[in-house]
Amino acid sequence: MKKFSELQNRSKENQVNLNRFLNIAHRGASGHAPENTLVAYKMGREMHGDSIEIDLQMTKDGILIAMHDERVDRTTNGTGYIKDMTITEIKALDAGSWFNKAHPKKAKPSYEGLCVPTFEEVLEVFGEDSRYYIETKAPDVYPGMEKELVRILKKYNLPINQEYASNVIIQSFSEDSLQIVKKLNPIIPLIQLISYPIQATVSKAELAHIKSYAVGVGMNYKRIDQAYIRKVQEQELLIHPYTVNKREDMKRMIDWGVTGLFTNYPDVLNTLLKEKQAIMINDQL
Repeated sequence: MKKFSELQNRSKENQVNLNRFLNIAHRGASGHAPENTLVAYKMGREMHGDSIEIDLQMTKDGILIAMHDERVDRTTNGTGYIKDMTITEIKALDAGSWFNKAHPKKAKPSYEGLCVPTFEEVLEVFGEDSRYYIETKAPDVYPGMEKELVRILKKYNLPINQEYASNVIIQSFSEDSLQIVKKLNPIIPLIQLISYPIQATVSKAELAHIKSYAVGVGMNYKRIDQAYIRKVQEQELLIHPYTVNKREDMKRMIDWGVTGLFTNYPDVLNTLLKEKQAIMINDQL
């Protein structure tokens, strides 16, 4: 492990700049590879995703793993709730073959037999200098998951914060979960996820409350409009809508002023951002 003084001197290029637009590879480059696997995370980084986005669940024996659903059924060859399974049982599952069946044009033999990674395995592979965007999934089902999350981060000398920058962001739909994280480590930037079943509305009071513990919000991009985004901007909060996979939707969100996007296709978003940057530079000449 590096000394704290050495870590503090890292280049800001290795951290998530909270004042810069974020291209967030949703569950890795999950449009191209099996979600929440090391392969998808590596591909997301290669496609210039700014962060390794990790959904966390906890096994029966208290191990944090990377998986979106509470059950293993959708993305493995197994069945059942993660909370009822040990890490040994989880590791015996095939977490890649389902993708080949669902996306035959993108299928690869190497995806067959992929394992579900533990949170620690992700950190071991990608190291202290990568950027992580972590979600506590169903924290009410897993008492103590926040404490374990913060413990593991500390073990790997994470996060490293400088002014306006961090290489770790934690998000959740649960305010209680975020508040627990804040008490355990107040320097970690937090994002409050919000679920809207219909067109999104939010008051200044609600945003002011969120701002008391978080740096931003995230919600389904289909539920928001430009007026909603403007309200968030007025409170100086980040806004990271999910999950935007079509170029025209990405462009609209950017034009409306969001500060980052979750996407299964970080390569598509990266190309769009480069094009918009080139146009801006050309306009300034």
